[in-house]
Amino acid sequence: MKRRSVLGAALAGAVVTPALGATAARAADPGPSVTRTGTTLLDSQAIYFVSYDGLVNNNAFQKNGLLTYKGHQYAVWYTADRNAVVGRRAVGSGTWSTVKVGHTLRYDDSHNVISMGVSKIDGRLHLNMDSHSDGFTYVKSVAGLMDDPTGLSWTTNRFGAPVSTLDGLALTSQFTYPQFLSTPDGKLQLSYRAGVSGNGRNALAEYDGTSWTNLGEWSSSTGTYTSEHGSSTARNMYLHGIDYDRNGRLHAFFTWREQNGAVMCNGGGITNHDTGYVYSDDRGRTWRTSAGAVVGTTGGSDKVAVTDSGLVVDPLNPDHSLMNQESQFTDSAGRPHAIISYVPGRFGQCTTNYVTDRTRNGRAFHVRRNSSGAWQKTEIPVALGSSQRTKLALDRYDNAYAILPFGRIWGASAASGYTDWKSLFDPSALDAFGEVVIDETRIAQDNVLSVMYQVKSSGTTPSALRVIDFALPA
Repeated sequence: MKRRSVLGAALAGAVVTPALGATAARAADPGPSVTRTGTTLLDSQAIYFVSYDGLVNNNAFQKNGLLTYKGHQYAVWYTADRNAVVGRRAVGSGTWSTVKVGHTLRYDDSHNVISMGVSKIDGRLHLNMDSHSDGFTYVKSVAGLMDDPTGLSWTTNRFGAPVSTLDGLALTSQFTYPQFLSTPDGKLQLSYRAGVSGNGRNALAEYDGTSWTNLGEWSSSTGTYTSEHGSSTARNMYLHGIDYDRNGRLHAFFTWREQNGAVMCNGGGITNHDTGYVYSDDRGRTWRTSAGAVVGTTGGSDKVAVTDSGLVVDPLNPDHSLMNQESQFTDSAGRPHAIISYVPGRFGQCTTNYVTDRTRNGRAFHVRRNSSGAWQKTEIPVALGSSQRTKLALDRYDNAYAILPFGRIWGASAASGYTDWKSLFDPSALDAFGEVVIDETRIAQDNVLSVMYQVKSSGTTPSALRVIDFALPA
């Protein structure tokens, strides 16, 4: 496959324009709004430690830490005594029932999150947990548990024993970032990274109701990337998400992280650069640019690489502390949207401490593909005040919601072309730590935005873990 430098790809393949003009929206459609309807307590004493600027129970890259299925909502977390638990409640109920699944957290590492997925083909709940560039722990429920929540008791014996493989399928000894996604045909896929930060590959496994299959790796860690400061020959692709839209297309926004710090202007920054995008119309087997060109095959010899043209939709060099693993969503027409964040050039062309600089001057941006196929970007006009990530959600009218660190909610209307960002919820009374987890599945099912957050604490003193619910425009 023909390859060229990433700079050439950015110039040839990306169309980045100011967010002008409106999307197709009916004049009667309401704009964004959130109405707080209640808060429930998951755990008054959830485990608390700050690692990599985050919490193990509230890392924005979790997929899913909170989900809704057939009238019940599910949440996962670690208790103060390090037990992995799953909570369940009937939608609208103020009470959660909790079961332990037989695993205890090994390390004080915020990467070691718990992720949930549902295999619709057999009604099982699946958990993958406690991994950062090493082994993982996997647990699944009995068949039908998710299909009959009122008929089947919520007890520990509904779950199998924790194991270190996917029912005997060993994936990699360097496993991180489990993300489950339900396929349109009822199967379940597991996205993960093989390798380590700065030298890793994205991969997929698939469960068909009987067994797991390793589909293989689809991104490459090799190739040369050159900035104005230096070059790097190894990297990893960090996903902002991986999601099926209602038409069955699989979307993935990403950024690259280089292994060699020589690509940066200052060693205190972070080597992330460029926002890219690919999609797949065959359940993750073949990957294409937004223009439709094939750039990689899962499990094949040709993988999505930094040297592929047409990947970059928003070019940015490594000098602005671009965050990895932010957020994405698709609208009612299947168009992809993402949140990215970095320190804009008006605050300088070289960050020297990515935590300090992002906290002081970082801004979040809404990136989307419009109805004409062009990529547009709009700044959300509020300081991050944090080094951490923002979540994105869209409602039934395609209004956009940015759930910023500390649980702040800002919104913009589809009718305006996402140019009218405004504050919708001030969470000062929540005393939330920073990043939050949202229930992506409940929005479409119940028209409710559920946000899981943990109360700020100090040291390793446990604190309350809660879910707050907001009704979206009817």
